[in-house]
Amino acid sequence: MRVLGVDPGLTRCGVGVVEGVPGRPCTLIAYYVVYTDPADDLPLRLLHLDRSLTDLVAEHQPESVAVERVFSQHNVRTVMGTAQASGVAVLAGARAGLPVQTYTPSEVKAAVTGSGQADKAQVTAMVTRLLRLAEPPKPADAADALALAICHVWRGGTRSKLAAAADRARRGGAR
Repeated sequence: MRVLGVDPGLTRCGVGVVEGVPGRPCTLIAYYVVYTDPADDLPLRLLHLDRSLTDLVAEHQPESVAVERVFSQHNVRTVMGTAQASGVAVLAGARAGLPVQTYTPSEVKAAVTGSGQADKAQVTAMVTRLLRLAEPPKPADAADALALAICHVWRGGTRSKLAAAADRARRGGAR
């Protein structure tokens, strides 16, 4: 299964693509960080993010998209930008007809490190190890996006297949 993971952010949006199957090591396909200029107007920033994510989905042809679920932060401005970027990421996957799954930061941390309380350095170290990379993916947004993709392969692949089967059954037949 090929998964495109997105660590949403308005200024820096991490994107990671991996292939794998549950219970086996994943293989790195690519990772990126999409940057937007904070001096630009919000609509232009969101449009740039949308075009970039749409292009990456078209280029890498994932079978599903995993996006970090926005959680409450103390800084309302930060959480609003993250939520807007998250919406753009979900839309890019849905527009391509792909299943989209969201994960909380603690779900992702637990999937890749074994602890939902792991810090960014631990997540980056485990992503580096799990993907057998010579050096850590930088910046941290890219490592987080790869962690999301790994989490989805290991935890969400089965969930997505069950949801798709249920959807087909509701529609009246198998495909």
